[in-house]
Amino acid sequence: MNYTTQMDAAKKGIATKEIQTVAKKEKMDVSDLMYRMSRGRVVIPANKNHKKLSAEGVGKGLKTKINVNLGISKDCSNVNLELDKVKKAIDMKAEAIMDLSCFGKTREFRSKLIAMSPAMIGTVPIYDAVGFYDKELKDITAEELLNVIETHAKDGVDFMTIHAGINRETAQVFKRNPRLMNFVSRGGSLLYAWMNLNNRENPFYEYFDRVLDICEKYDVTISLGDACRSGCIKDSTDPSQVKELMTLSELAKRAWKRNVQVMIEGPGHMALNEIEANMELEKKLCHDAPFYVLGPIVTDIAPGYDHITSAIGGAIAAAHGADFLCYVTPAEHLRLPDLQDMKDGIIAAKIAAHAADIANGIKGARDWDNEMAQARRKLDWDKIFAVSIDPEKAKKYRESSMPEDKKTCTMCGKMCAVRNMNKVMEGKNINILRDDD
Repeated sequence: MNYTTQMDAAKKGIATKEIQTVAKKEKMDVSDLMYRMSRGRVVIPANKNHKKLSAEGVGKGLKTKINVNLGISKDCSNVNLELDKVKKAIDMKAEAIMDLSCFGKTREFRSKLIAMSPAMIGTVPIYDAVGFYDKELKDITAEELLNVIETHAKDGVDFMTIHAGINRETAQVFKRNPRLMNFVSRGGSLLYAWMNLNNRENPFYEYFDRVLDICEKYDVTISLGDACRSGCIKDSTDPSQVKELMTLSELAKRAWKRNVQVMIEGPGHMALNEIEANMELEKKLCHDAPFYVLGPIVTDIAPGYDHITSAIGGAIAAAHGADFLCYVTPAEHLRLPDLQDMKDGIIAAKIAAHAADIANGIKGARDWDNEMAQARRKLDWDKIFAVSIDPEKAKKYRESSMPEDKKTCTMCGKMCAVRNMNKVMEGKNINILRDDD
């Protein structure tokens, strides 16, 4: 039996190679997975031309996934450095990598990335348009913008952020409801500018059926972009954000009729007390479609530490319905992240995702923690390092300050509660001041 996309296969009861891979990874029954996919609650981004892919699922009842952003810019165009980041992200088992390149030989870098990556690959085609055509934004035609999408699809991109929700109607809502930070979405701001400069409708909205033609042909998952996401906590959950979400709701239904898989993006910077309601709002308005969030960043005062502000928001968001976390690095708002920034961002996002999986009762999520607790009870340092989320850092800290009693650490020494409880439970003397017998 033939199928066009993973969603189409799920509706027809065809267990594709990708569906079987995800079911095994998630310890989920294949028929249950296909049911969720057929309803749009789970996506498996898997472009037909991405041959290296090890498929991952995103959505309801699955482990929370994380995405790593990288790519070249005009100010930082070192392709080899970005490829080093790719290798590190793959080594650290990030489930997705988004190439946000916006300058120079973007296709050359994208092709290398897709050829080497088992992680799913995402892009934002509007970022590439100016460099792709070597034209100023105003002079790029609607047809040319659509052609960039097709080029990325041909190259093997698994999911694309398409800012189709910032149409003329949404733009009017924005104009009537001024914001402190206006738009901070790069893609959203570019399309808003294009619309104003050309006095035209957003081509991704106007020609959304053309976008669907491309995505259906190559099985590209659409990540409906959050052009109106808030760039500071003052702008969160405002009319512009909610209006765009309503538009994305309608576009998701149109995509599903064509068997095109959909994720919804949001919501940016947001105070802690608004996160749960925002997750519920998205799930309600967008028919339980997978939710892909940046952050939410829960305070605006921490440049250099936004991997932490984001992880706090991400854990809460994922515990209340978000399915996919876009990592944030310490360099957010300051510069292009370097290799260490990227590593710190991945670790922070993975901690947030795992904490949410525990809260959500995801099958097997607690096994990792139980393994760590077992190693700690035994004071088995090699095992502790082995099961750490960052073994290298854990071992480095340990070795930088060694205790007299090698079983303990320099925080407590022989007063270590674990050491002493083990001895007491075994009927042994504790011997804090003297050597053991």
